[in-house]
Amino acid sequence: MKKVKYFYNTQTLKYEKLVVSLRVKILRILGFLSAAIVTGALFLTVSYRFLDSPKEKSLRAELDNMRENFDGLKGRMNEMKGKLGELEKRDNEIYRVIFEASPIPDSTREGKIDKDEEVSQLSSFASSDIIASTAGLLKELVNRVQAQSKSYEEIDELVKNKQKMLVSIPAIQPVANKDLNRIASGFGYRIDPIYKTVKFHAGLDFTAPSGTPIYATGDGVVEEASLSDVGYGNHVVIRHGYGYKTLYGHMLRMKVKTGQSVKRGDVVGWVGSTGKSTGPHCHYEVIKNGEKVDPVYFFFNDLTPEEFDRMLKIARSGNQSFD
Repeated sequence: MKKVKYFYNTQTLKYEKLVVSLRVKILRILGFLSAAIVTGALFLTVSYRFLDSPKEKSLRAELDNMRENFDGLKGRMNEMKGKLGELEKRDNEIYRVIFEASPIPDSTREGKIDKDEEVSQLSSFASSDIIASTAGLLKELVNRVQAQSKSYEEIDELVKNKQKMLVSIPAIQPVANKDLNRIASGFGYRIDPIYKTVKFHAGLDFTAPSGTPIYATGDGVVEEASLSDVGYGNHVVIRHGYGYKTLYGHMLRMKVKTGQSVKRGDVVGWVGSTGKSTGPHCHYEVIKNGEKVDPVYFFFNDLTPEEFDRMLKIARSGNQSFD
């Protein structure tokens, strides 16, 4: 039943029926619709700005997942880059030095110009930061692998022409060490066993029972075979040519004499503890053009890549030396 409204007319002193004109009704309807439209617009604006739709939530979760996967991928690529860097270091500082070839510049390995151009082309894509970062790192790895492969091909050609040089360069361990458990102290700063201070240790210490054979690590001529109660004790120095010498210290006895020619694998003496030594061991040094270098890089004839990685970790441990 429709409600009827009345009002008290002060002129006639009677209650009279309230009649609303059509114009007023239309204005009221328009006002209500306008208020509803404005309220709806405000609600939608707030919703779109501060609240995610189901699709947006799904896309945001997918993007977060992509970023997490990218971080994992980037970590693995950086790990690969580190291992490749070790190969490049060995290539530049050992292999190419051995064959007197010029090192490959790092800018050539990276392929900087190509990488910069490719990254700039990707900058306009969606999620350009992730795409550009991944593409740049992958491009650098590809260029480095290609450069390293080319370098090894070049070294392979040098090997064919330098067989005599190869048999002269130190390339095996001076003491039988099949299980790699005889490395006691590596090249670098170590704790002196007598003075208990940090001093530079210029070689590798191989522990072994007294009387264990010590082998020449390359062809050469014995430059020095010295008996001594101090320093290196009884020791032998072999001149290999091509700027290389090796030293074998703290021997119990020596088998060779000064001026004697030796071949790689010949016994030059036996492990002892003469001179400044705290136990039976062989102190072994590699000297290149008068400078003492890390011998761990000169065992490429009797170690697999896996064994080399293990020996590298053992030799780099910051322990106490034996001399």
